[in-house]
Parts: sequence; C-alpha cells; structure tokens
Amino acid sequence: MSICYHCEKGVMFGRSHTHKRGVAGGRWKKRAPKTQRLFRPNLQKIMIMEDGDAKRVRICMKCLKRVKKDMNDKKMPFLQLFRRTGESVTL
Repeated sequence: MSICYHCEKGVMFGRSHTHKRGVAGGRWKKRAPKTQRLFRPNLQKIMIMEDGDAKRVRICMKCLKRVKKDMNDKKMPFLQLFRRTGESVTL
C-alpha cells in the first residue's frame, strides 16, 4: 500500500451514496444504496535530496504544493527537491 513520505497519508475507507428520487406524492420505494469504496491520495513520484543522496519517494500533492510555495516565498522547505541535472534545488 502506498503512503505519503512526509505526512503518511494513505488509503481511507468510506461509502458512496446514490441519491434516488422518490415517486410523486409518496415515499421512496427503496432507500439510497450505500456501497463501500476507497479514497486514494493523490501521490506523485519525485526525487528528493536526503543526506546528500538522491532518493525517489511518493509525496501527496498537498505536501508537494507546500514545498513549492515555501520555495517561491524564499522559506526553507521541509524537503529538498532534486533536479534531473544532478543539482539540488537551492533557495
């Protein structure tokens, strides 16, 4: 099972509902059925720098957006992204 490298967000279980309309002037013939489903996180594969080595990890989009925003705001992000040219991203 895949989880986020930073926040450990993973698959969540839940139910999906189908909402059926009732007949005119009366009750519903059937209740709306509820079926089990999985909610999967939006994981992206990226390269990061960790202890001087490049490492490929899966990060959820929420964490990746946070890293990119911190880099644009000239703050220190919690992860260092790795460029394909072999250089780490610097602020």
